[in-house]
Amino acid sequence: MNIQSQYPCGRTRPAAFSRREMLASAGSGVGLMALAGLFGGISSEKVHGEVPLLGRVLAATHRPARARSVIFLYQDGGPGQMDTFDPKPRLKEYNGKPFPMKISATQFNNNGNTLASPWGFRQYGASGLPVSDLFPNISRVADELCVVRSMTSDFSEHTNANYFLHTGIGIPGRPSMGAWTSYGLGSENDNLPGFVVIEGGLVPPGGLDCFSAGFLPARHQGSIMRPRGETVADATPRDTPEAQQRKRQLIARLDSAFAHQTGAEAVESAIANHELAYRMQAAVPELSSLDGESKETQSLYGFDSPFEPTRIYARECCLARRLVERGVRFVEVTCPRTIGDRWDQHGDLKAGHEANARAVDQPIAALIQDLRRRGLLESTLLVWAGEFGRTPFAQGSNGRDHNPFGFTVWMAGGGIKPGTSIGATDEFGYRAVESPYKIHDLHATLMHQMGVDHRRLTFRSGGRDHRLTDVHGELIQGALL
Repeated sequence: MNIQSQYPCGRTRPAAFSRREMLASAGSGVGLMALAGLFGGISSEKVHGEVPLLGRVLAATHRPARARSVIFLYQDGGPGQMDTFDPKPRLKEYNGKPFPMKISATQFNNNGNTLASPWGFRQYGASGLPVSDLFPNISRVADELCVVRSMTSDFSEHTNANYFLHTGIGIPGRPSMGAWTSYGLGSENDNLPGFVVIEGGLVPPGGLDCFSAGFLPARHQGSIMRPRGETVADATPRDTPEAQQRKRQLIARLDSAFAHQTGAEAVESAIANHELAYRMQAAVPELSSLDGESKETQSLYGFDSPFEPTRIYARECCLARRLVERGVRFVEVTCPRTIGDRWDQHGDLKAGHEANARAVDQPIAALIQDLRRRGLLESTLLVWAGEFGRTPFAQGSNGRDHNPFGFTVWMAGGGIKPGTSIGATDEFGYRAVESPYKIHDLHATLMHQMGVDHRRLTFRSGGRDHRLTDVHGELIQGALL
């Protein structure tokens, strides 16, 4: 029924809004009050009561949280498990000989003989955790790591495997785990996003959909930052204060008109993003001022490395620490471009893996040490993972193909049991044979450490309730303190 208004002659005409439309517009008015406050002087810090527009911060998590933030050290391309953290002596015995196990279809089906790792392994720390010679710096923090050697994936192709790793589903359009974290927990800093992706030069196969908010409100999607130059595009105002004010007033008028036409849901995220962008103009320059770090800290991370990819990744890891220090919930750190093709060595395994390891080894070790000495490691969960592993037999003569049947990831900090290894692959490192885990289990464990029950964090879309782990997900119990 339309609300009626009366002409002086006594006749009536339909109002501009139905009762339902009026209520929707009234709802959007809350967001518009915030926008007006931002652009005109009214405080919008707590327009929703105790909930800032930037993101809903849970009044109480489902369980006591062991971690406040996640740093996801994404190893683009798939490092070889038998070359990094899962030593397989039997590969030496069979090196150059036909592979003795049944081989499943591979990505390129150009399968050669058994290929031993070109690198040795040594045991490190009080835990005696074996680490490849590829990682001389990470080996020194081995006692902080929990290595899971029995991870599996449902996909052997980069794009689908990346969607699966990031979103729990092997197709585009789903929310990333960072978006779910932001949606469930919000940000502890109203001036920075809840989910940040530090892009070091490589965007994963699958593109920006890996960092998407999917069907969640758009304000939860990953915000891209870069470790050099302008950290966030257009974060530095280029107009005079007067011109900025005129533009903000125009935006406020346009959003107000749009809200009256479409209702609250269509503009709420846009308004929140306007607010955030405005606040970031003040927060980002200070955040990205890495030159203010001490010379000792810069050297620890590798700012002065002769290898440019190391210098890039050093700035990424240092920026990640500064983000979690300021309350950002989820930070993904992507790989820099090296002489190889990511960790994706279908040929020339030795040169490619060594270049990628050289880029990330020192900065990752420094990040762990720096978090530890600042008292942040206990509240920051680090996850090191690629989308899958690699085959123990050669592709061609000196490369490795994709292998989703058993590979290695590791975690550190954030209430994770340090100096441990969990699960196992077979004697050649091909398939998980002891305590096999799925990507959904990694997601469930990550959420658990953040105080969130993955089964209860849901969002209704398309007529059903969705969650990061779909209908799957068990905790990796051996990893928990």
